Amino acid sequence: MEISSTRNRISSEPDWYEPYAISLGIRVGDLVFVSGQAAVDEHGRTVGVDDFDAQARQVFTNLATVLGNAGTGLEHVVKVTIFVTDMAVTWQIEIEAIAVVPEATMPSR
Repeated sequence: MEISSTRNRISSEPDWYEPYAISLGIRVGDLVFVSGQAAVDEHGRTVGVDDFDAQARQVFTNLATVLGNAGTGLEHVVKVTIFVTDMAVTWQIEIEAIAVVPEATMPSR
């Protein structure tokens, strides 16, 4: 089995983390490593400052967008880490994940 070590930065348009020099994710072969996604909308604004549910919805929307841009989706996530903070903190939830890219979207070897 040959393993590709080519790394591809995952971004979106607009890339809500670009001002912070953070990659939304990195794809290495058939794995996608998504950096911690916070409740930030496409304009770089925090969503639901006082609403945990609204923040969680935005985080999963961001996660799905990054995964989609990498050629995979939420249904292919194999590991997730959820960080929950004190409700007084602006970002109350952050999620990072690892997903597999299905064979159909893999480049031919």
